[in-house]
Amino acid sequence: MTDPAVTAELHVLVLAGGLSYERDVSLRSGRRVLDALRAVGVEAELRDADVALLPALAADPPDAVVIALHGATGEDGSLRGVLDLCDVPYVGCDARASRLAWDKPSAKAVLREAGIPTPDWVALPHDRFSELGAVAVLDRIADRLGLPLMVKPAQGGSGLGAAVVRDAASLPAAMVGCFAYDQTALVERYVPGMDVAVSVLDLGEGPQALPPVEIVPRNGVYDYAARYTAGRTTWHAPARLDPEVTERVAEVALAAHTALGLRDLSRVDLIVDASGQPHVLEVNVSPGMTETSLLPLAIQAAGLDFGRVLGSLVTRAAARRP
Repeated sequence: MTDPAVTAELHVLVLAGGLSYERDVSLRSGRRVLDALRAVGVEAELRDADVALLPALAADPPDAVVIALHGATGEDGSLRGVLDLCDVPYVGCDARASRLAWDKPSAKAVLREAGIPTPDWVALPHDRFSELGAVAVLDRIADRLGLPLMVKPAQGGSGLGAAVVRDAASLPAAMVGCFAYDQTALVERYVPGMDVAVSVLDLGEGPQALPPVEIVPRNGVYDYAARYTAGRTTWHAPARLDPEVTERVAEVALAAHTALGLRDLSRVDLIVDASGQPHVLEVNVSPGMTETSLLPLAIQAAGLDFGRVLGSLVTRAAARRP
């Protein structure tokens, strides 16, 4: 862990807000990151990603940026590409890896090629859905993947637009709900089991998997309300897994982090089935940092201090300045 005297010399910019559906969550993440950094003596300020950002970076370049933006603004790689153009270092993976992880079908293809288990899927753009005939397409999907299914936006987070489909009659409504958030729907085979999130950190000694966090939503689905409404979800950190399954889950999470070319931190969302086999659902490069978010819970379960972890990450990022 980095010496606090070193982090105290840094000027850090925390970016939060943006214009995605996840703006409110991002602001909550940003404020928590800001408070944690200041608690360990880091000079930090909070700023939105708006028209005033680039002039501010030019006038007073920070030593490092923490991207607490969720949704496309923080995760599709575009903002990271702009920060690269400005020679401003940031915590997290580069623009290329961010773009890859953000697009779930592309990320799943890379995981599958690397031999990492992920549920069978089909990605369906809205235009193809309409052109080919909704009824025929949905019938074929149900026949090929079976029921139940998980429907979610190909690009998106926080459970927005996601739904579990347990019978064919419910599939059209789930697709419509998904298309409200993205032009492409990811339909994948639903794997029953334990929802687990594994956060991966690299504080200078290579990527390490933190204790897995078990997620138990009261209504059985970890949707937006379950994630951010008090009392809707119970978390167990560490997860209630046998030691050998815990080790397997950590290995799969680290393999996914590596296969996608990620850096510094990530959160790998998995399902552990009844046989103890983990299946990667998606990988998040800008994990939530709110009071109910999974990365801070994992940091606490590992016996680490949230502020000092962030201090180490911004110190490593600042060292990458050209």
